[in-house]
Amino acid sequence: MAGEKNPITVSKIGIIGAGVSGIAAAKQLSNHNPMVFEATDSIGGVWRHCSYNSTRLQSPQSDYEFSDYPWPQRDNSTFPTYVEILDYLHSYAVHFDLLKYVKFNSKVVEVRYVGDSHTTDLVGNPAEYRSLLSGWPVWQVAVQANQSENVQWYAFELLVVCIGKYGDIPKIPVYPHNKGPERFQGMVLHSLDYCKLDKEAASQLLKGKKVAIIGYKKSAIDLAVECAEANQGPEGQACTMVVRTLHWTVPHYWIWGLPFFLFYSTRSSQFLHERPNQTFLRTLLCLLLSPLRRGVSRLIESYLTWKLPLNKYGLKPDHPFEEDYASCQMAIVPESFFAEADKGKITFKRASKWWFWNRGIEFENNTKLEADVVILATGFDGKKKLKSILPEPFRSLLEFPSGIMPLYRGTVHPLIPNMAFVGYIESVSNLNTAELRCKWLAQLVAERFKLPSVEDMLQQVSKEIQVMERTTRFYKRHCISTFIINHNDALCEDIGWRSWRKNNWLSEAFSPYSSQDYEHEK
Repeated sequence: MAGEKNPITVSKIGIIGAGVSGIAAAKQLSNHNPMVFEATDSIGGVWRHCSYNSTRLQSPQSDYEFSDYPWPQRDNSTFPTYVEILDYLHSYAVHFDLLKYVKFNSKVVEVRYVGDSHTTDLVGNPAEYRSLLSGWPVWQVAVQANQSENVQWYAFELLVVCIGKYGDIPKIPVYPHNKGPERFQGMVLHSLDYCKLDKEAASQLLKGKKVAIIGYKKSAIDLAVECAEANQGPEGQACTMVVRTLHWTVPHYWIWGLPFFLFYSTRSSQFLHERPNQTFLRTLLCLLLSPLRRGVSRLIESYLTWKLPLNKYGLKPDHPFEEDYASCQMAIVPESFFAEADKGKITFKRASKWWFWNRGIEFENNTKLEADVVILATGFDGKKKLKSILPEPFRSLLEFPSGIMPLYRGTVHPLIPNMAFVGYIESVSNLNTAELRCKWLAQLVAERFKLPSVEDMLQQVSKEIQVMERTTRFYKRHCISTFIINHNDALCEDIGWRSWRKNNWLSEAFSPYSSQDYEHEK
C-alpha cells in the first residue's frame, strides 16, 4: 500500500468515527488523549450525512441528550430537527473541548492486528481478556487524509470502532438477470444519494415526476412526505411507496390518553418481558403474565388502527406491535403523511418481489408501475462497512456463531482483543445507551473491574440473543429495547454503581429512565 513506509505514530487509544458514539467515547476516554478519525469534514455521523431536509428526531429533546449536558430548553416537547441535533452535538463537543482529538477528512482504509501471543492465539480466541492498555500496540490503522493516495499508519493499544450500522454503504436489492436499473430509462438513486441534495435540488428531482419509493421504514415515510409536498397542485404527480414488509407507525407518544412510556419504558412495564439470566421463578412469572403483555400490545394496536387509516390503505401489519418495538422499528409518522395519502399524493403498492422494466417497475403478479424516478429507501450495509476494514481472522468472527455480533455489554467482542464497538446494538435512545456504554468502557480501561472469561461472555451474549429471538421475528436488528433497563443495571453493577437509580420506589417503578439518571453515582 502506498505510504506504508511512513513512520508509525503510536498512541494509547484510537477511535474510528466522530458521530454520536465517537464523540461519547472521546469524552469518556479524554484523559488518555485519544485520536478520533473522522472520514468527513464534520462531526455528527448519520445526522450530518443521512438526513433529509425534513428529518427530525423521533422523540422530545429530553429523551436524547448527554447526561452532563442537557438541552437549553429541555422541557420543549417538540421533536428537534436534524440541524438542531447537529448544533447540540457541536455545542457539546466544544463545551468539553473534544474537537482537539478529532482528525477530520481522515478515512480509515485498513486495520492490522499486531498483537502477540499474550493477547490472542492468532485464530481469534483471546486466551483471557487482559488489560485493554497493555503497554504495547495491538492494532495498526492506515489512514488516508484529504483523499490523498498516501496513507499514514498509526498504532494503538485499544481501538474503539464507532462507525455504526447506518450510512456510507447502501444496501442494494438483488435483481433477476437483465432486470436491474440498467434496463430502466429513468433515474435510480438510493436514499443516501438523496440526502446529499439541498432543498432546491431535492424539490426539482421530485416535482412533476412519477416517483416510486422502495421501502416503508422511517426514511421511506419521510421521503414520501417530501415527494408529496413537491407535487402540490394540479400538475403534481402521485408518489407510490412499494411496500414489502409492513411495520407499525405511531402518530405521537400517547395511547388512549396515557403516556407511551408507561407501556414499555419503566421498570414495572419491562418486568412483563423476558430478560437474560432470569431465574426459574421469574421465567414462570413471565409465562403467567404473558396474557397481560399481549394485552398491552393489542391495546396499542387498537388505538393505532382507530387513530390512523391503516385498514383503509392496507397498512396494518400482521405481526404484533410488540415485535416492532422490540426490534426498534416503531416509527413516528409525520402529521401530514396520511393527509397526503387522502389527497392521492401518496399511494401504496404491496409487493414482495419486483424488478425494472424500461418505463418503471414490474411486479411478480405481472402488473407494472410507470415511474420517472425510483428511490431505494432500502437501508444500509453496516456489516460490509465494518468488514471492509477489519483483517482476517477477525472479519470472519464478527458474527460468530449466531449471525449477530456477539458484543458483551453491547461493547466488547469476546473473540477480538483490545477492540471495542459502540453504536451497534440498538435501543430506544441510542445516544443515551452509547454514553453509558462508554462510561462502562472507561472504567474497564481504568481496571476498576475485570471482564469474565471469554466463555462466560459468549454465554451471556448467547442468552441475550435467545431472548431477542423469542421476542421478535426481526431479532437480527439486535435491539434490546424490551430489557434495556436490565442491560443498564448490569453496566452499573460492573462499574460499582447502584443499579436502581431513582430517589424512591414509586419513581423507580413507574417513571421512565433517562440519561440524567446515569450522570454519576448517587
